[in-house]
Amino acid sequence: MKRYRIGEIARLSGLTLRTIRYYGELGLLPEARTGGGQRYYSDQDLVYLKRIIELKGLGFSLEEIARIIRLKDEDHSGNKRRTELLTQYRSKLSQDLERMNVLQGHIDELKWHIDQLESAEDGFTECPGAACAGCEHKTRCVFFSSDLSRS
Repeated sequence: MKRYRIGEIARLSGLTLRTIRYYGELGLLPEARTGGGQRYYSDQDLVYLKRIIELKGLGFSLEEIARIIRLKDEDHSGNKRRTELLTQYRSKLSQDLERMNVLQGHIDELKWHIDQLESAEDGFTECPGAACAGCEHKTRCVFFSSDLSRS
C-alpha cells in the first residue's frame, strides 16, 4: 500500500494542506504518523478525500459526512453506510426537486412580467388593456382582476 505525505495527498486530491488537517481534526480522515510525527496517508485516505469532495459538491455538510463515515465503526460490512447514503441522496434529491419547482415558478413569473411589459406602451403604469380578456395569464394578472381592466 502506497503512503503519501500531506503535500502529496493535497496535490492528488486538489485540497489545501489546511483543509486536510481540518478534516483530520474533525475525524473525517484518519491521521497516521511516522515515529518523527510526520503525517502520512494511504490510497484509502485518498478515496475518502475524493468521497468527501463529492458529497460536499452534492450539498452534504461536514457534519452529515462525518456521521456517514463514523458508521464504519458500527458496521464493517458497509451496509449501514450504503443505506444511510441512499437515504440522504433521496432526501437531497427531493429537496432539490422542490427547489427546482420553486425556481421554475419564479422563472415563469419573470417571463410573464416581461411579456406584460412588452405588450403595453407604458408597461409600468398602464394596464395592457383589451388584450387582458384574452390573455392566457389573466387568472394571475393583477390588472385583469382590478377595475383597471374593465375600463
